[in-house]
Amino acid sequence: MSADRAGGVQSLERAFDLLERMADAGGEVGLSELSTSSGLPLPTIHRLMRTLVSCGYVRQQANRRYALGPRLIRLGETASRLLGTWARPFLAELVEATGETANMALLDGDEVVYVAQVPSRHSMRMFTEVGRRVLPHSTGVGKALLADVPPQDVRALLARTGMPALTERTITEPDAFLAELERIRALGYAVDDNEQEVGVRCLAVTVPDSPTMAAISISGPAGRVTEAATDKIIPVLHQVARELSAALANTTPAVPAP
Repeated sequence: MSADRAGGVQSLERAFDLLERMADAGGEVGLSELSTSSGLPLPTIHRLMRTLVSCGYVRQQANRRYALGPRLIRLGETASRLLGTWARPFLAELVEATGETANMALLDGDEVVYVAQVPSRHSMRMFTEVGRRVLPHSTGVGKALLADVPPQDVRALLARTGMPALTERTITEPDAFLAELERIRALGYAVDDNEQEVGVRCLAVTVPDSPTMAAISISGPAGRVTEAATDKIIPVLHQVARELSAALANTTPAVPAP
């Protein structure tokens, strides 16, 4: 092991690893839990956590457990905005290949938030404001994202948000929605078929291995985004999602290949 690796760099890696383990555990853990999951000795974890607490990235609760701290919120908000910026070249590739408006959205709490969009060049096109928040049950991106969430957590989310009908096609029953998510997992993509807005059809897939739950989609008039068009568009969506995933992992250039 090099001197650099044994010094500050290794400490940084360990600190970030602990933050990610805390996030995976729901945001609050005890030192013994971190020691068990990370394999690090308690004194090492205690030293790292003291540093993170002093920086505001972790806070110690009254019960002596540790929770993610408020300074991470600003970092997360900034990173979410940058994620949309990084995604735009890939969304532009989608527009070029499909002719339809391309979007990227994240699951933020119980809502879906749109973080990037590249509009279609058609005069009749779909438009969703970046920053817009919607309930996930009636959107392609929302359904794609929830398909990766355990069913009991989906039920809890739907109980909190309700399932208002936006059109006659909106799914408004939890059991029917869970059956739809099962179908999405089998197919590998989600469809919003006139469920958010009459006359609009949307196809969506998740971004694999994204640092936060993300999905990309195309949306357009139902007369253009037909079943026949779906068969051609879905492989393109999956390919762009893989390219975006690789770019976010820093394994490829930050723009799609020509």
